[in-house]
Amino acid sequence: MGKKIKLVWDFRGPAAAKTAEHHEKHLKEYIQMERAELDITGFQHLNDMQSFAFMVVTETEMIKHRDALKPHRGELYE
Repeated sequence: MGKKIKLVWDFRGPAAAKTAEHHEKHLKEYIQMERAELDITGFQHLNDMQSFAFMVVTETEMIKHRDALKPHRGELYE
């Protein structure tokens, strides 16, 4: 299958936690609509003012999803 890339959206401020959780719902909808190869998503709360949502994609699909969704950053997923 090749490398997996974690696309990440960062949220800051007092509403960051709820925003990250809500964003994950949209990522799951997108995965179903686009029939993405992987269906790995999630969110994490770093502190009261910072959270992020993420979606894992294959290296071959990364550019397509990156261009459509405009994540803030990406990293290798293991």
